[in-house]
Amino acid sequence: MDGEELTEQETALYDRQIRVWGADAQRRLSKSHILVCGMKGTVAEFCKNIVLAGVGSVTLVDDRIVTDESLSVNFLILPHENHYNGKTLAEVCCDSLKEFNHMVHVAVETGDISTFGVEFFEKFDAVIISCCSLGKKKLINQKCRKLSKRVAFYTVECRGSCGEMFVDLLDYKYSKKKLEETIECQIEYPSFEEAISVPWRALPRRVSKLYFAMRVIEQFEDVEGRNPGETTIADLPGVLKLRKELCETNSLDESQIPDALLERLLTDTREFPPVCAIIGGILGQEVIKAISGKGDPLKNFFFFDAMDGKGLIEDISGPSTRS
Repeated sequence: MDGEELTEQETALYDRQIRVWGADAQRRLSKSHILVCGMKGTVAEFCKNIVLAGVGSVTLVDDRIVTDESLSVNFLILPHENHYNGKTLAEVCCDSLKEFNHMVHVAVETGDISTFGVEFFEKFDAVIISCCSLGKKKLINQKCRKLSKRVAFYTVECRGSCGEMFVDLLDYKYSKKKLEETIECQIEYPSFEEAISVPWRALPRRVSKLYFAMRVIEQFEDVEGRNPGETTIADLPGVLKLRKELCETNSLDESQIPDALLERLLTDTREFPPVCAIIGGILGQEVIKAISGKGDPLKNFFFFDAMDGKGLIEDISGPSTRS
């Protein structure tokens, strides 16, 4: 991303943004390449935000077809069957995103992202994963970490009124302003697998209950061979059984994962558009920070629950990477 200046057309189009975060940050954005897998409502909001911000390119991966559920939460899908008949979700969303900013190259990649070689991910500066299994999240994160250059990795999931985001920026260096001086900062991030492997008894007492609840359902889906969101309220007995086992193993009181919260996550498996907008907006902001190298990045989990309107940042790290 170094060595190329903004064109006159880019400078004119992104004038307001340049006034906010500077020409160098906009130059980095304009030369960046983003890979996105899983075109759900939250990811659609994110894609809209970064395309408008002026990244260099966005590559979409999602071979699923359009369903009633995707129509209800993904505003990139036009409500006319002739616009998407025979097309994959990625292709439909690609057509819509191109209209937001003609200076951003939007493309589609087909296939199972977990089968792509490590070298495939080297083309990108950030990789965003949604509606992928636990195993796929770990695998893709590992592939990004094997590269010689830093590739920012994010996972994002929304279930009803709740949302979760994970960030891995590896060994990340950035600058921030404090009063009149610029301070150079450095943060070391754990991988997704390392983060979720931290024993629950080693975590601070006030960790979000949503963190534990999401791990229980995530592991239940993994054990049952389900895709994210394929659980229903009928699975509650099995989920409660797994919660009991995990709490006993981790010496955690079951009250930290309330029945009512698990019931909500199993009942409301569809995304809630207002929550999509919030999580997608924050995700876009974090990716812009990571690419531009400006501003304090989030480490390393973010949770939002529309029931209380609160967003929480949790540092779920082992002792070696804890801030």
